[in-house]
Amino acid sequence: MSIEVGSVVEGVVTGITDFGAFVELEKGKTGLVHISEVAHTYVKDVNKHLKVDEKVKVKVISVGTDGKIGLSIKQLQTPPKKRTKQESLSFEDKLARFFKESDEKLQELNNDGRQNSKKRNAEKR
Repeated sequence: MSIEVGSVVEGVVTGITDFGAFVELEKGKTGLVHISEVAHTYVKDVNKHLKVDEKVKVKVISVGTDGKIGLSIKQLQTPPKKRTKQESLSFEDKLARFFKESDEKLQELNNDGRQNSKKRNAEKR
């Protein structure tokens, strides 16, 4: 199989750097899986996702005129499910919502307590 943009090929990881991993493809050609193309999640250390001599399936995403081959592992993976509106809120928004709901619940409890207290006082009379 020739190495063309869009093709899926197998290769072996030959080196890992701070910015990605080099993968040896067929016919002795080498391509780079940039750190941003390793996984859908944030990748701080490529070593936690790939190991040297590991066989991997990659998608060819670019072939430069200088012969450099850009590869992706991420594009062959199923993307994670989309977050719900609740999950996509910032920490500050979640905290504000928590305080608001807590205040409302406390208010309800206080009102129920007052009503129960009035009933008990009325029954004593």
